[in-house]
Formats: sequence, structure tokens, C-alpha cells
Amino acid sequence: MMADFLTSDDEGCYSGEDSLEEIGNSMEAIENDDDECSGWSSPRSCQIITKESLLAAQREDLFRIMDLLTLNEQHARTLLIHHRWDVERVLSVLVEKGKDWLFAQAGVTIVGHKNIDSSGSLSLVTCNICIEDVPISAVTTMDCGHCFCNACWTEHFVVKINDGQSRRIRCMAHKCNAICDEAVIRNLVSLKHPDLAERFDRYLLESYIEDNNKVKWCPSVPHCGNAIRVEGEPYCEVECTCGLQFCFSCSLEAHSPCSCLMWELWTKKCRDESETVNWITVNTKPCPKCHKPVEKNGGCNLVSCICGQAFCWLCGGATGRDHTWSSINGHSCGRYKEETEKKAVRAKRDLYRYMHYHNRYKAHTDSFKLESKLKETIQGKISVSEMRESGIKDYSWVTNGLYRLFRSRRVLSYSYPFAFYMFGDDLFKDEMTKEQRELTQQLFEDQQQQLEANVEKLSKFVEEPFDELPEDNILEIRMQIINLSVITDKLCKKMYECIENDLLGSLQHATHNIAPYKSKGVERASELSSSFESNQSSRSMKVCNTDSYQQWHSSLNGAANLKKLRPLSQKLLTENVMDMQYRSI
Repeated sequence: MMADFLTSDDEGCYSGEDSLEEIGNSMEAIENDDDECSGWSSPRSCQIITKESLLAAQREDLFRIMDLLTLNEQHARTLLIHHRWDVERVLSVLVEKGKDWLFAQAGVTIVGHKNIDSSGSLSLVTCNICIEDVPISAVTTMDCGHCFCNACWTEHFVVKINDGQSRRIRCMAHKCNAICDEAVIRNLVSLKHPDLAERFDRYLLESYIEDNNKVKWCPSVPHCGNAIRVEGEPYCEVECTCGLQFCFSCSLEAHSPCSCLMWELWTKKCRDESETVNWITVNTKPCPKCHKPVEKNGGCNLVSCICGQAFCWLCGGATGRDHTWSSINGHSCGRYKEETEKKAVRAKRDLYRYMHYHNRYKAHTDSFKLESKLKETIQGKISVSEMRESGIKDYSWVTNGLYRLFRSRRVLSYSYPFAFYMFGDDLFKDEMTKEQRELTQQLFEDQQQQLEANVEKLSKFVEEPFDELPEDNILEIRMQIINLSVITDKLCKKMYECIENDLLGSLQHATHNIAPYKSKGVERASELSSSFESNQSSRSMKVCNTDSYQQWHSSLNGAANLKKLRPLSQKLLTENVMDMQYRSI
């Protein structure tokens, strides 16, 4: 298995006899690998949603539901908020459960109720909340048919908005699940509290981000004000236009090949004083009186705490101060206590293990930070080289090698926290036997070692002062950088395949997902258009033709036809999503 991996010294690497054109083609193949598997069948479209484009992004989904189910904007928003803005989920529930069940669960009530006749002799009605008679003009009836006075409605809305429940304000009637009309809420609240009405509108708009599984705020500090929408699997890493790269699943910094749980535990372990506690456990013992940790600084086993209490270092028991070379007066602890010894040995072993992984993680992280500063230096070297009279005009291989170094160094750095938890007892103690753990750890560390060796070689050649060297030496450096770039990319892919298939993929009692490896690096999100034309074009999407829609809509009334409807609904959904994918925004 290990024979598949390449190093610069192996037979499989590119020798000096290979043409630069062939190696260049290999570099192009690396950059095109992601494109080959980025077809519509598994889209990964990342888009930036700014303050200006948020309304356009929200209306894209709103118009899809409005056109398909013939709803107004309020009811479409209620459905989408209930299903966390997942249009596919709404359509799936519609097919599986039917329209009535879909509306009832979301609180959408479309009932033709009879309005109170204000032209008759009856001029007052009784509000069932405040039990007061009020004029007919001072009451409001919701879609569900429940009627209360405007004062009670207003107080109800104000309380809900202040409690942060603006997105789904329910009717005041007992056991009524209906969501109140947005326009009614806005009109009544704005009469007395215009600031709350503005907050209500803002909450409805931001619901597209707050309640949407496919959209998350950029976690930059200070906040850049952007949100990112991802189509496809949530386990991915994205880059905002502000430059921050982060994990879309947990909103922490990009940490692949660590899973989100691994990275959360690792950062906590590095941040808190857990290892200091381990050191104290190994090197000190608690005073039996004040319980403060005491470190022995001499050879005598009778130690004294600063509180004045004397105790035996061997067993930790309180004693008197009278003692000889061989015994302490009135005290004996010659019996072996296995559990105490095991605890100290285990704490010492865990401390050394953590230090091993942490030192290597930190070393590569520090190298990454230093190498990140090379960009300006290399640009300066390229500028000097281009001014020289030389046959080499293209220096893109240097910047490509630098970016490959960044990506490979980052993978190598995060592979150590992964190994710490993968082969430790914190998460996967019961997943593998001791023999299996030792074997898989050895195979993984072989890959890790090969990647580390080639990354260091690539770093060495990227930092060469090629602007001061003759052309023959530059060609040799060029060959080495391109060669090592191809090798490190292949080694990164092999490591990810091992992690996804052989390690995490074989887990029986837990599920850990990681962001897939991308040769081009973390995907940079593109900006979403906020033009009015985008909003209008959303409304004219090819959701389905009229005949298909009528066939689907009419068939929903028969439960026996649900199985037949699933292929049709999937076809309609596919047409819809494909249109959204390729439509110019």
C-alpha cells in the first residue's frame, strides 16, 4: 500500500529528463481535478450575501414557493421559516403528506371567514382577551377567523417582538397554531411603536440567514457584514470576500482533515489548563489539610506544607514531625497501592503524548505563518527576474508552488490534532482493538511522514534566491518546484482517502465528517447580485410547465397516487434547481 506514494527520491517522481511541458500538464491536471467532479450532480456553489443582496436572495426562494403553491408572500415565508428555508424539504413534505398537513404544521391558515357586518345595528363587539366591548372598527380578524381588539393584538405583538419571536407570531386564541398576518402586525405595531415595526421587518429579512441551514454569517471579527450561502453538503470550507476561511459546518476556522468535534476538543485542550493540571498530578501531591498541591524539593519523604501540616510523600497521609532515616513516628505506608500508581503513570503518559502532537502541530502552524509572508518577497524576486535578460519569461510556477506549499502545510498541520484523537482513547476507544489501532496508526504516520518530507523540500526550493542565480540553476529550481507540487498534492489526496475511507469511514459507533480535499484550496465565495432584475427573473423561473403543474397539483388529492408522484416531483424539483443553478443572477 505504501508503494503507491511518491517522494522526490522515488522512481515515480519526475526526473530531470522529463520535459517541462509534461510536468506543466500534470500541474494543470491538478487544478482541473476539482472541476471534473463539480458537475451539476454534486453542486458546491458558494455565494456571498451582503446587506444589499439579502432581499434578492430571500425572494428567490419565496417566489419558487409562491409560484408552485399559488400562495402570497406571507404564507410562503411562513412555510419556508418553518422548514428552515429548505425548498426541497417543503416539496418533499408536500408530496409525502399533502397540502393540508403541510399547511397545518407550518401554521398557514387559508380560511374564508365571514367578516363582521359593520353596516347593521351591531356597533360593538366583545374582545375575549380583555373582556371589553369595543367598536367594530377597533377589532381585527386573522386568517384563522379569530377576532380580538386592536389593543390586545398590539400588546401581544410587542411582547413577542421584544422576546425575539418575530418570525413566527402565533394567534392569541387558545390552541390556535395559525401564524399571524405580517401586514397586520406591521400596521398595528407601527401606530404606537414604529421602532419595533422596523425591528420586526429586519427580523423577517434576517430570518433567511438565522433560520437557514444553507446560509451562515461570516464569523470574522470585527464582523464584515457578509453571509455565505452554500448549495450542497454542509461539510465544506469556504472563503469570504473579507479573506477569512472557515468551516461552514461549525463556523470555526478551516480545520480539515479534523472533524468539527475533533477541532472543538483540540482548541479547548490547547486553550484551557488541562495539561497544567496533568503536570500537577504527575509532579505534586495535595496537602491533607489545606489540599493545596505540594512539590517535593528534597530527598526526605517527610514533607511539610506552607500551612504547617506534615505528611508522608509516599502515601500522602498526615503525620507528625518526629522521624528517623527509616520510618516516621506512628506511621507506616509500606503497602503497595496499585491504583494510585497507575493513575500517576497514566497522567504522565497522556501529558507526554499531548506534548508530542501539540509541538508538531505548533511547529507547522508557525511555519505556515512565516511562509505566508513570502508572497511579497517572491513578487519582488519575480519583478527583478523579469527585468533581467533571460529566456525565462513566465514565473507563474513560483507562485503556484507557493500556493501549493500553503495548502500542503495547512493539511499537514491539522493532521496532528486528527491523529491525536483518532488513535487516542478520548473518542474512539471502543472502535478498534489495540492491534488494529497500532496498525492503522503506523500506516497513517507513514503517509504523514512522506508528506512532511516533501513539504519541507518544497519550502526549501520556494525560498531559493532565484533572482540572483543563473538561468541553468533557475531551470533546475523550476523543475524541482513543479515536481514537488505534483507530489505533495498526490500525497494530500492519498491522506484524505485514507482518512475518509479507512479511518473515519470504518467507524461503527460514531459519525465524523470532514471537508473534502480540494487541490485548488478553499473555495472562494462569489458575490450575489442584488439588482431588481434578479428579483423579477426569479419569478419567471421554469419551475415546471403548466400541464405538469396541473397534473401534480390535482394528483395531490389522492393518497393512493403519492408513490407515482415522487418521480414527477423529483423531475420538477430537478428542473427548478438546474434552472437556478445556471440562470444568470
